[in-house]
Amino acid sequence: MQTTTKTSRKYLATPVFGVLMGVVYLVALSVAGNPVSGVFAFAVMVAFSGGLLLARRRSETVRGLLDHRDERITAIDLRATAVTALVMIAVVLVAFVVEIARGQSGWPYSMLGAVGGVTYLAAVIVLRIRG
Repeated sequence: MQTTTKTSRKYLATPVFGVLMGVVYLVALSVAGNPVSGVFAFAVMVAFSGGLLLARRRSETVRGLLDHRDERITAIDLRATAVTALVMIAVVLVAFVVEIARGQSGWPYSMLGAVGGVTYLAAVIVLRIRG
């Protein structure tokens, strides 16, 4: 019975996080003076989280993404994360160049690039040391 509880907690972690982020968006947008957008953002996050819970029953992919015990799904997730990282790096670099070409400082993009670069180097070092 304890295994079932742990399993259901793992499945619920992502949807619960989605709802919590919806609350964060609602509060942040309400504080910024735009509560209608906050309610919309909250509704989108709740719908997405509910959709994950419903799709989990029918979709092996969604089930695998919510519970990383399947090695094949974990490998797909790792590759998808790598592709996402490459696209994000390209977007940050292009946005930086566009900003400096417009005569701006490019500050937010340079900081994102710096954080990404330092994180990558730290990960390479740590993973190399761990074997």
